[in-house]
Parts: sequence; structure tokens; C-alpha cells
Amino acid sequence: MTTHRVAIADLGNWPSPSDGFIQRGKYNFFIIFRGRTFIFMGRMAKAIGLLLLFARVSLQQKDPLNDFCRRFGHQSCVVDSKLYIDGGQVDWNPIPANRQNYTNTWESYHDLTTSPAGVGVPQLHANLSKNSSIPDVSGAALWPDAVNKRFYLFGGDNYQDSPSVANLYSYDILYDKWDSFGTPSQGIQSVSWGAGVGISDIGQGYILGGWLSNYSVPGWNGAPFATNSLLSYDMDNQAWSNNTGPSDNAARAEGVMVYVPASDSGMLIQFGGVTVEANGTTDASPMEKINVYDVKSGKWYTQTASGSVPPTRRRFCAGAAWAPDQSSYNIYIYGGLGFGVNGPGFDDVWILSLPSFKWIPFYNGGTSGFPHNSLTCNVVGGQMLVTGGTFPLSDACDSPTTWGMHVLDMGKVSGKQWNPYNVNLTNYIVPPEVISVIGGSSTGGATATAPVNGFDNNDLGVYFTQKASIASRTASRVIPVATQSATSTAKSSSSVKITGAAIAGIAVGGGLLLSTLVLGACFLFCRKRNKAIPPNSNTTPESSNPPYPTPYSVPFSPQSQYSHAEMFKPALHYQLPTTPEPVELYGSDYLRKGQAEGEGLELSKPQPPRPRHTPGSLKSSNSDAGTHFSRSNTVGSNTIISSPTTPVYHNLGRSPPPMPPPNHF
Repeated sequence: MTTHRVAIADLGNWPSPSDGFIQRGKYNFFIIFRGRTFIFMGRMAKAIGLLLLFARVSLQQKDPLNDFCRRFGHQSCVVDSKLYIDGGQVDWNPIPANRQNYTNTWESYHDLTTSPAGVGVPQLHANLSKNSSIPDVSGAALWPDAVNKRFYLFGGDNYQDSPSVANLYSYDILYDKWDSFGTPSQGIQSVSWGAGVGISDIGQGYILGGWLSNYSVPGWNGAPFATNSLLSYDMDNQAWSNNTGPSDNAARAEGVMVYVPASDSGMLIQFGGVTVEANGTTDASPMEKINVYDVKSGKWYTQTASGSVPPTRRRFCAGAAWAPDQSSYNIYIYGGLGFGVNGPGFDDVWILSLPSFKWIPFYNGGTSGFPHNSLTCNVVGGQMLVTGGTFPLSDACDSPTTWGMHVLDMGKVSGKQWNPYNVNLTNYIVPPEVISVIGGSSTGGATATAPVNGFDNNDLGVYFTQKASIASRTASRVIPVATQSATSTAKSSSSVKITGAAIAGIAVGGGLLLSTLVLGACFLFCRKRNKAIPPNSNTTPESSNPPYPTPYSVPFSPQSQYSHAEMFKPALHYQLPTTPEPVELYGSDYLRKGQAEGEGLELSKPQPPRPRHTPGSLKSSNSDAGTHFSRSNTVGSNTIISSPTTPVYHNLGRSPPPMPPPNHF
């Protein structure tokens, strides 16, 4: 007989989760409550189990749109006219009633063809399928494939459950379902927080470096360490490659990498983050050290940048755009976590312009800014959409009305950096700040076409005179002509995450009523029969393990409202522990077929927290509540990554204190 521990303290006033257990035998359903066993037979057992399960799910279920507070550690990509958001952590509004980070189980997207009045960002929808067989991870790669109408998910840290064997998953946009593409070949392992980029035009996904740890690799027993290889996935041939990284052979993580269409087949540009020595010491990667990978030749180069070089940082985001004539390729970076005195991070925008390799400041939030990290950037036309992030110095929600999204006008068409989303701003122009450094105009004609001191390798000078010539890809499957309608149809029929008022009413009303009666009867029975049962001396706290600093740790915050144990609350996914992983993974039900069938209910056993090397967080402060960002809550001394909630962006851009919390979009 298998014992399943169930955290249902919200259904009754139990002193600790250890007071209640549920067991399922071949014929009977048991509730062991405070040392007493209550046996329910047949249909009664099944009914009680289902109602208890639905009651718990509905009580903890939140509306990802209306209850939104902050998100961070997620991954995002753009396919056609939608920006998809997967995984990461979320905080719910209001913070005082929801003081913990939750794993984001919702698959959502922003419709880039819309900009609702009074909102200022594309409309968010959270009705896509994602069932419990798909991991909910942070710091993964999300590669778009616009040709085949899907995107791929690989790697990432699993803070909620034990990590599984490395596997490539793909969301089918046309049919609103997930597919498993299997385990990578050549001993490729799952990494997290690598520098990843997916290029739909050439059908390739890349990750440089990243962490290996017991959050990402099953059975990992040692301290986390970074890798130095370049992983690539060929979307057309479904083939993996494990290639060498830059010539310094340094292990690295938490930097960024973007693609620019220079040279014959394009180039990858990588910089920032951390490098890790063989002895485990972590160093900041200099922002003037730019690694360049030529896709066609497979060669790495390093170029030294100049200009106003930004401070070193990690867990920031980046997006690339180029002049219409491709005389300049401009890489925008935002935010990030700092080092040393800059530990809390940054609220700023910098531009690295190529091929001059000049760093140019574009925006600085200054002392009134809200530094944040673990966020994403996606370029859409002439705008860069900055989504989410965790904020070490603030305790307010991140603009709930815009769901944590903020819009950078990359060309300053409006005369300022931050603006509401403009559906019609489809083309990129070079901003004045860049023109003043490299010459030319808003449409190109840059006169600075090489670094001040020349290229460190002459090959780069040749590559940047070329424009990528890429053959059109052919879809590997039949793509319906009306793909938009197919996608819409799929979405409209897939919202099955128990969010409707009817389901909530049934679950909460029926579940609470029956479960309260059952557990109340158990309680009264126990109280009458044994009024003074001593506490179980063998009970251990849910998480009694001390924090384990890692190479990618942030300074611990003893004042944090988040605890290590809270980060490991059992997920709302209930699944059969022995169900084999299917090739096609449909739907978004929390209950799988077979879970509620047979003689009774079988719940998967939540895994207790294991000793893990957990990144910490920074001390939180509420002193900047009047600025463009305001957030809420801090991460505990044992927490994962950074967890202070993200800031509130005002709908009309930035403004200085003491105005209401203003913000850029």
C-alpha cells in the first residue's frame, strides 16, 4: 500500500501537514487523521477523493490575468503575431495574501495585433494547453519555428519537482497540443540559464553554456557548474550537435546571445554573464569582450568593444535590430543582476552597435530606478517588449494592468524611450543616440564600419561586409492555409485548467462541504476518543535543509518573506507517478485519464524538498515606492533565484517621485 502525503491544511485547522495522510488500497480509501484510520468503500471513496482534490485545486487556483502581480525566470518567443510565455515563477495579487512564489503552470501569449485602449500592451491570453507531463521550468530555451508553426522547449531548472531526463518538447500552435521530440543524442544534458537563441529563418536553436545542477539533471549530487559547449538543434533534420564554445574554453552562464544576418548565413553575438573556473570560482564576464560565432564556418572569434562600456551583469535580456541597409546591427540590452557594489542590478538600456563594436547608453533609470533581472526581451518591428523580472529593491506588483510587460521604442520614433505598444510600428529605425556615434541616418548609411582599433581578427572585417543569404525553408508538415483560424479554434476549446466559475463553484462548494463534513466527523471522533494525543515526535519540517550557496547565488536576504519551503509547495499538477511519457501530449487537464478511474483516486506523491544548491535573493526595500517601478516582497534566505516581486509600471511612462508609481511600459 502506498502512502500519499496531502497538503490540505487549508481545508481544516490542522496544526501541521503531517497530521493528515491519504492512502489508497486495492478496494478501500483511507483517511488517516491524527492517528485514527477512517475507511471509505467503493464509490464513496472515489467521490470523497475527487472532491478533496478539486477543492484543493480550486482553492489555490488563480486567474493569470486578473490576479497577476509579477513573473520572472520565464522564457518567451515570438511566432507570427503572438508572443508566447512559458514557465518561470509568478506572484499573485494581493501580495499580503499570497506571500510565496508559485511555479507558473499557465501557457500564455500576447496577441501582437492588438493594443486595447487604456492598457498599452498587447492583450494577454492564458488559455493554451499545457498538461502535467510538460515540465514547468525556469531559465530554459524557447526556440520559435514560424515555418512549422511551433516552438521548442529545452532545459531549465525545475524548482517544483525532481528534474527529468533531458527531453525536447514542442508546442504545436496549430492544434494546441504538446509533442515530445525525445532525448537528445550524444550525451547532451539539460542546462539552465545558458545564452540561448532560436532563429526560425535558418531553422536552428542554440544554447551556449549554462548550469548543470540538481535542478536540471536527475541524480546530480555535486555543486552546480557551468558548461563551455555550444548546443545546437536543427529543426528541419531534428538533429543535435554538441560543439565547442569560444576559444577561451571558459565555462559560462547567465549571459545573452543574439543573431544578426551578417556573413553568409548569419552570426551569433554573445556577451555578459559569468565565467566559472575549474575550482568553482565565479567571475563577471567583461562587457567589452564580445564573442562572435560565424554560423556557416562554425568558427568562434572574440572582439574587444569600446565606447561607454556598461557595468558587468548577468540575467539580463537582449534583442537585436538592424538598419534597413544593414550598415549597422544594434543590440539592445536591458536590466540584469550586478556584481559587487552593483549587486542589486540595473534599470537601464544600452546599445552595442556592430560592426563598429561601440557601446552606447540609451536609458538610465538612475537612483530612482528599479533594478531587475531574470526577464525576457523580444523585438517586434521597431519595439522591444520587456516582460517580467524580479526586483531586489522593491515590494510592489509589476504593473498588473499590463501583466508585467513594458515597451521600448527602439528608434525613439515618439521622442522618448518608453511608450505604449504601437501595432503600426513595424519597421526599425536607428535612434539619434546611435547616429551620433556611428554616423549615417535613421535608415542607415553608417560611416563607422569597423572598431576604433580595428578588428581583432581580419575575418570579421570580411564577414561584416556580407549580408546573409538564406534559402527559404519548407515546412516539414502540412500547414493549413488558414493558420490563424486553426490556432484560434484550438485555443478556444482548450481552456481546461479549472478556472471557470461553474467548476470553481462545484469544486469549492461541493468539495468543501463534503470534505469539511468528513474531516469534521473525523476530528470530532478523534477528539472524543482521545483528547490529548501528543504530537508526532518523528515529524520533520517540510524543509529543514540549510541554504547552499552556489556560483550563481545572490546574497541571501534574512528579512525575506519567501522561504525555501514555500518555493517547494507541491504543484497543482496531479498525475499518475508511473504514466509513461507519450509522444503526443494533449490537453491541459490537471486530472489525467485513469486518475479518477478504477476503485478510487490515486494522487501522485509530492516530492519533499531535497538538499539543493539554491540561489538566494537580495535584501528588499520599500524606500523607492514613488518611482516607475514598485514591487512587493523579497526572497527568503533559502530561496531560489531572486524572488522579490516585480515593480509597477505606470501606464503613461516614467515620472519622478512623488507621483504615483510611474513606469515605462
